[in-house]
Amino acid sequence: MPSRRALLPRSTPVASGMSSRSVTALLDRLEARSVECHSVVIVRHGHVVAEGWWAPYSAERPHLLYSLTKSFTSVAVGLAIADGLLSLDDRVVDVLPDHVPAGISERGRRLTVHHLLSMTAGHRTDSLAEAWRLEPGDLVKGFLRVPFPEAEGTRHAYDNPTTFVLARMVERVTGRGLPEFLDERLFTPMGVDHAEWDRVASGAAFGFHGLHLTTEAVAAFGELLLRGGLWGDRRLVPREWVELATGRHIETLRPEDGPGDADYLCGYGYQFWVSRHGYHGDGSFGQLCVVVPSHDLVVAVTGAHTRAQAVLDAIWECLLPGMDRAGDTRDDGHAGDTRDDGILADRLRRLSFAPVSGSAAPGRSVKATLDASAGDSALPGGTTVIVDPVDGGWLLRLGSSLDVEAGHGEWRESAPLGRPVVAAGAWQDDVFVADLYVITTPHRVRLVVDADAGTAVATWSTMPLTSPDLASHLRSPLMTRPDVA
Repeated sequence: MPSRRALLPRSTPVASGMSSRSVTALLDRLEARSVECHSVVIVRHGHVVAEGWWAPYSAERPHLLYSLTKSFTSVAVGLAIADGLLSLDDRVVDVLPDHVPAGISERGRRLTVHHLLSMTAGHRTDSLAEAWRLEPGDLVKGFLRVPFPEAEGTRHAYDNPTTFVLARMVERVTGRGLPEFLDERLFTPMGVDHAEWDRVASGAAFGFHGLHLTTEAVAAFGELLLRGGLWGDRRLVPREWVELATGRHIETLRPEDGPGDADYLCGYGYQFWVSRHGYHGDGSFGQLCVVVPSHDLVVAVTGAHTRAQAVLDAIWECLLPGMDRAGDTRDDGHAGDTRDDGILADRLRRLSFAPVSGSAAPGRSVKATLDASAGDSALPGGTTVIVDPVDGGWLLRLGSSLDVEAGHGEWRESAPLGRPVVAAGAWQDDVFVADLYVITTPHRVRLVVDADAGTAVATWSTMPLTSPDLASHLRSPLMTRPDVA
């Protein structure tokens, strides 16, 4: 892929007053605890001082941010408020009257922008599934139909539709789609030209999920917040909004089944989590934008795991102790200096996932039928799977319309339905195995074809939250929930 223009200047840890060994310790911790990361970008004093991608992930690729998207929607709300088009006290029923269900409760009628931003609408749990069940054609109406057992403003519950409603309110008062509004006011001025959005059947962006950005763009967003909304000498976001959005508005509750994660019990802002150090935006499977104003530090991470707290712990316990200690003595008695920077840079360049091991078995092909009895199947049962050798790799025919190229000992990219998939495979005795990375997401599929039995399975490493159907994640334009609006 062509390289993109850098959004942030580059430096080194030692030049920015950081110990390279603290970054190494961070990587060691994540590896030791089997936390699957796809990328990490560390920004100190406004400069990228360390960055790495685990191949086949790479710097130029946008990555699905899941609920980290919410923090960008929060900024859109702040911009609409700064323009005088919206206020924290505006009610949903007044801004979106055509989405109000008959017989709406008094609590639903009182919901304001503040309640949505702080996720204090009065639901005790996420209402997304129930709202879409009630109103698959209108999530706003479905959200307002789900009963509100708690008084608004009194209790935090992580509630995805609140952000969907906010996105629609921004669109109503600005007359622009959320992606177009953020392109104009945020991304284009920052130099971000690659924002991609997952949409529902109506064509609307989810708002609470679905934004794809490069890791550097996520880090640049964190840096924009750290600077109080300034980008260079241009104010893109009011400082007052940054402070309001990233401050604590409501306490967050311990889960009923355990003690809870420390950095998710510090309170909630306006679509941001308050942390033990600073604040962060968070998306499922390890998408993080961590801002630590006290250390002039931003850390952006993407990945495929369910252990965000482990990443935050590693930042606090490995990275923060290395601030302002660039010249400390190393274990071998030498001062920490540019040699450490070089060692770290080399390690970051070599980050990679290993392609599937095994033989190429040139000339060998196989045809099988997909068994989808496993609950995490990426393809429908009965799908015909054909593995044909092609140019030192394979062409994987998955049904009638999904042809994926796979390399042997190397990654090979194709875009059978318009969006990229990167794959590698090998024969292991009489079984063909391939990993298919849906490379703009945290997810990959393991394809296993048993030549003797004539059967195949295709299972997700981590199940996508929108749809298990592989094809839906590879189609362009991206619409993983065409069944709802």
